Amino acid sequence: MKYALSRYVVLSITALFATDVLALDYSLSVAAVPVPGSGAKIDFLGDTFEEDGWKFYHNHPKSSREEDGRARGPLAFSGNKRMQEGPERGQPDLLEVIKTPPNGLPESNHALLIRTLHSGVPGTYSRTVQQDDLICGITTRLGSQIPVREIPSCVVRIWLPPAEKWENRSGPHFGIRVGVRTTKLEPNRGFFASGSSPVVEPYWPGMWIHFRSETSRGVESDSALIKVRGDHRGIDFPVKNISADQFGWWTLGMSLSPDGQIHYFAHQGVDDLTSQDHLTSQFPYSFRAERLNSFFFNSCNLNDGTTWSTPFVIDDPSVYVVNSTRVMQLVQRREAYELRRQQKRSAYRSYQSRSR
Repeated sequence: MKYALSRYVVLSITALFATDVLALDYSLSVAAVPVPGSGAKIDFLGDTFEEDGWKFYHNHPKSSREEDGRARGPLAFSGNKRMQEGPERGQPDLLEVIKTPPNGLPESNHALLIRTLHSGVPGTYSRTVQQDDLICGITTRLGSQIPVREIPSCVVRIWLPPAEKWENRSGPHFGIRVGVRTTKLEPNRGFFASGSSPVVEPYWPGMWIHFRSETSRGVESDSALIKVRGDHRGIDFPVKNISADQFGWWTLGMSLSPDGQIHYFAHQGVDDLTSQDHLTSQFPYSFRAERLNSFFFNSCNLNDGTTWSTPFVIDDPSVYVVNSTRVMQLVQRREAYELRRQQKRSAYRSYQSRSR
């Protein structure tokens, strides 16, 4: 297990005046902001895509619970059980391990190509922008969520293709997001009910990569930008412009701090993130995050049955934890359990072979 030094940046209400940063960067009080990649890398989570024979089992038709209430199990999954279909919207149609595009991580030979065609409800075409989800499981792998007091973070390298390879549409094309949980009070229901009770509230902050096509009105040349989801009202807002000559590898990350804030980072290239890459810190929807549940990706396209989404490539999606003792103990138990299962399967196959 490799450990990174804990890296933090101290912020107060500060306006960033760099030309490529569009957002007001702030925290509600002076606080230490963890840089994504701080602490211990949890190798049991995430994926490097270097495993021989990496395969994704699609299990069509895909889920579309958010649209029509149908989950359509069993959900799709990768053979190594590290990546899976999202129950709300289903998985991208093309998930293929390819040779790492040039200038990727130094030790990387393979990365994951992500594209979708039939987003939305299977067998229907809304002719609107729809999305599919690829989940990098945390709770499903660990058997536990990660509380924010343990200071988790998520990092991914993503390759943006040349402008001519993008779906010719201005708007959102790809999302890098986290599933988090908080607790809120809701009024008790019933004729004689009074007061309120705590309920679990899931939400999904993240960063969206938008394309601005030169074929759109008012756009002079192709470019992209990063938007954050979201501000205290949950509204997306822009934080960073990306010119067409900057397309290629980018590193994006999000961290969660004990005060419940979400912190967003990004830079061009594949180097580790630093405090200089901080874009903004937010309480999306005015919620204070309590637990990290998942790390996932959205692939968007025009749902017309013929238009493929932009071919993005991701590499080394990773989860880090600063206060990692509990998580590492969970990993040890899960690995021991998996080893026992493999040994039992092997013994059973050996017994069957001898019995023939």
